[in-house]
Amino acid sequence: MNQKHSIGPRMSIVAMALAQAFATQALAQQAPAENTVVVTGIRASAQSSLAIKRDSMEVVDSISAEDIGKLPDPNVEETLTRIPGVQGYRYGGEGASPSGNGSGLTIRGLSGQTASQVNNRAYFTAGSREFNLEDAIPGMIAGVDVYKNPSAEHIEGGIGGLVNIRTRNPSDFKGLTATLTTNARYNDLAKKADPEVFGLVANRINLGGGSRIGVMAAFAFQKSTGRSDSNPANRGPDFRRVVGADTPEYAQLAAANTGNDPGKPMAKYVGRNDVSYLASVPLRPTSATVGANMPDTTGLTAAQAANIISTTAVNANLFQETIMRERKGMNLAADYRVDNSLRFYVESNYTYYLYHQNYRFIWADTGNNVRNLKTAPFPVTESMVNRNFNGGSDDVLSSSRLLGGTWMDSGIRPWGGDEHSPYSTWIGAGGAEWNPTNALALKADFSYIKSDRRQDNRRVEMAGAAGTAWDVTRYADGEPHQMTYGGPSLSDPANFVFSGFPLGWQHWDDKGNATALNGAYSLESGFFDKIKFGTRYATQQSLYTNRGFGSMNLTTDGKPLAADRSNAIPASSKTDMLQTAPTNYMRGLAGYAGGYVVWNPDRLLGNQVSAQFPNAGIPDENNFPENGSARRLMKESTLAGYLVGDFSALDDRLKGNVGVRVVRTRSTAQARNLSLTQPGTLVDYARTTTYNNVLPTLNATYDIQKDFLARFGFGRGMTRPDLGSLNPSITIDTGLGTANMGNPDLRPQTATSYDFSLERYFSATNYVSAAVFDKQIKGFFSSVAQCMTVPFAPLYGGTANNCPNGQYMTSQQVNAAPGYARGAELSGQWFFGGDNWWKNFGVAGNYTYVKTSNPVNYGTAVAPVWITSAQPLASKNSYSISALYEDSKLSGRLVYTWRSSQLLGAVNAVNPLGSGYVGAYGLLDASLNYAIDDHLTLTLNGSNLTDKAPNRYVGESPNFEPNLLAQYFDNGRTISVGLRYKF
Repeated sequence: MNQKHSIGPRMSIVAMALAQAFATQALAQQAPAENTVVVTGIRASAQSSLAIKRDSMEVVDSISAEDIGKLPDPNVEETLTRIPGVQGYRYGGEGASPSGNGSGLTIRGLSGQTASQVNNRAYFTAGSREFNLEDAIPGMIAGVDVYKNPSAEHIEGGIGGLVNIRTRNPSDFKGLTATLTTNARYNDLAKKADPEVFGLVANRINLGGGSRIGVMAAFAFQKSTGRSDSNPANRGPDFRRVVGADTPEYAQLAAANTGNDPGKPMAKYVGRNDVSYLASVPLRPTSATVGANMPDTTGLTAAQAANIISTTAVNANLFQETIMRERKGMNLAADYRVDNSLRFYVESNYTYYLYHQNYRFIWADTGNNVRNLKTAPFPVTESMVNRNFNGGSDDVLSSSRLLGGTWMDSGIRPWGGDEHSPYSTWIGAGGAEWNPTNALALKADFSYIKSDRRQDNRRVEMAGAAGTAWDVTRYADGEPHQMTYGGPSLSDPANFVFSGFPLGWQHWDDKGNATALNGAYSLESGFFDKIKFGTRYATQQSLYTNRGFGSMNLTTDGKPLAADRSNAIPASSKTDMLQTAPTNYMRGLAGYAGGYVVWNPDRLLGNQVSAQFPNAGIPDENNFPENGSARRLMKESTLAGYLVGDFSALDDRLKGNVGVRVVRTRSTAQARNLSLTQPGTLVDYARTTTYNNVLPTLNATYDIQKDFLARFGFGRGMTRPDLGSLNPSITIDTGLGTANMGNPDLRPQTATSYDFSLERYFSATNYVSAAVFDKQIKGFFSSVAQCMTVPFAPLYGGTANNCPNGQYMTSQQVNAAPGYARGAELSGQWFFGGDNWWKNFGVAGNYTYVKTSNPVNYGTAVAPVWITSAQPLASKNSYSISALYEDSKLSGRLVYTWRSSQLLGAVNAVNPLGSGYVGAYGLLDASLNYAIDDHLTLTLNGSNLTDKAPNRYVGESPNFEPNLLAQYFDNGRTISVGLRYKF
């Protein structure tokens, strides 16, 4: 099961990127300088990227196709982490989005708040406002630009930044150009090699009189297989009281068999001095947040209270996931240039991405009796479990934590599961560019986008057969934690029975269109050099449906599995449907090396499970019933207009632009809710909202002296709420008087951004830069509880929620207090020259410091209780260092990228020990390219050469990091080798 969907996350692109790099070399021989950036090698690529950075009036960093082709990265997202201020998330050994949609990038401390474009057109993955960069086919990409403070002429939508993907177009090519690349990629943990292929053909035909036609077609196919081995532990304090088996209290518990699993008496352990019983400790009664998560010692003696420990970061579960990714892409384009003043064009980009995961889990239901229990000092204080909102002293609640031991009489539940998540995105566009005079340029662009995404997650669960029990050992010390399983063979199907078949099934179906009219008028004199103007009308529609269901009982009578297994179906009766998990789990570093039996994940597809278990009542795969109350529909239209003036003064030493963008947004959110006033009735509940935003920008660059400039940027941006948050769905607990509601009245987050940088250019390729930035953000989204009436629900008749007049205590996201993201960036690159031995070498690097403030209210709207956390997935410190080499035959890079710890998802507002963070880690990648001749190049790439992974810990980054490992990962190293041929 894909842990990334709880944020608890994933494209080999090297071959395709290398192929495009080759296409770039072919293009370099034939393309006209007036229409394209010529890229012929590492130095020339760095030169073109640097020219974009230097000449732009905005804060922008770029990477060309040659960079992508020769960086040792499995995908585009990882390539972008070489840019200062950009951080990426990895899952399963590759750059990935934490939630399966969105860019997966954190730009200047903000994640999930970036905008995505392809060729300056809005581009999104179904169910999201961003494009999932996991889908991107690098072979299709000519370059990627990251705008960190976009000007008014850019499409609004990302306060973190804007990622614009540039694809090839026919004007890039002077004549017939073709390229073909094949590649093989191998992961040393999964022990699987996969193919990759990319091809491109283009031609431009001159018709005479300045008229010409250009056509281009490119395709890509790639597969990759990786692994994610991990051993997750628990969060939170989970207080337990240690009772020795040689104490009178244990004898009393054994006599009553209190707190133990039925059928597993404690009497056999009475009197033993190596066995301890972990008795549950109730928590104190609380009101709201005050006193929460504190052990209740009422009725305990001082000695008993002194034996309370925390079991943070301990359990005995085992996860092993094989992750298969498949991508297909096609790019078609054509243009007709009537003359130098008029051009018509059409283009289409299609990407298909399949995230396919086989997972094999072991869940250990550990008993309460532990042999050879070991503890370690670990004071748990009130501030760790409830932020000490009682006030006063920060009292110690327990002084030790459980380090490890052997849990006896434990149950084992193996899971064999499969997730299929296909994504497809298609965009078609066409338009015209017209220059009626030398001063006036006009452009009309029309586009349509269709995006589809489905997530199908199913599994067969098993449990121990009658009379089975295991001794499970785990020691939460070192990395990874050590685990072993003693008892009946985990590889023998006779020791297990079947229990359940649950299905998670979600579908997002999105579409949109846009019409953009833009113009620019050049002025011959005055302060302004050019006036740019335009308008854009766009729509997006997103339909979400759900056909999942809870666990179907895989028993003889279709009822839940009996404790005595009297209705069980033995796993040994269906051995042809089973599989043995790999025996190289974590390469043996965790103690247990694997080899346990699970349902074969490949036997989950289609109707194979329903055919094996006719009494389970599993619906036909082609007719899964829809959960009507989960359906939602979102429709949104935007109308925007902008006016920007480019200016220059002081003999062109001062240049810049000033402008404003005005946007009107109209949204209609509709949810299908189950009515409680008319039982059994589904009611569509819709809300329409309209709001306006005015977004001014100013960018200025001043040449302090030749090749030494100061850059200033000011801008106001916006990020609209994600589509799911606007969903007005309602869930109600009539017993407790509580409810959860979406909020279609949410307004965008807005940010007022300031940038200042000093940039020194020593040559066309060598530079250093220092920048500071500050984003003042308003309207952070925060879930808040408040008393309110709820549609389709009767008035609440109880008193449990402390709300008046029959209202429900309703949790709903609102626009909260202001926060910020601010920091500094350092970057530079240097290519050596001359006649020395180091003339073919170069270095590049960057460092980013960012501090974020995200306000969270976990009180109520009436009585707010504010805390300030960091933004999720943002590291305070990160850097990347590259060593470069290039001569006439050989080129190579060695890249090390490091980032400090990052908060993993939303903070646990009440309980810091319930939060999680990713620890600091660094990755080493390398690439080599050897030109066999003028047409054929051999490539060799290595990813994650030191075999590191983003391990997870208990606590909060960056202010509360107790260094308790929660989940250790092993993803393996990846090696790829390929050939690219150019014509």
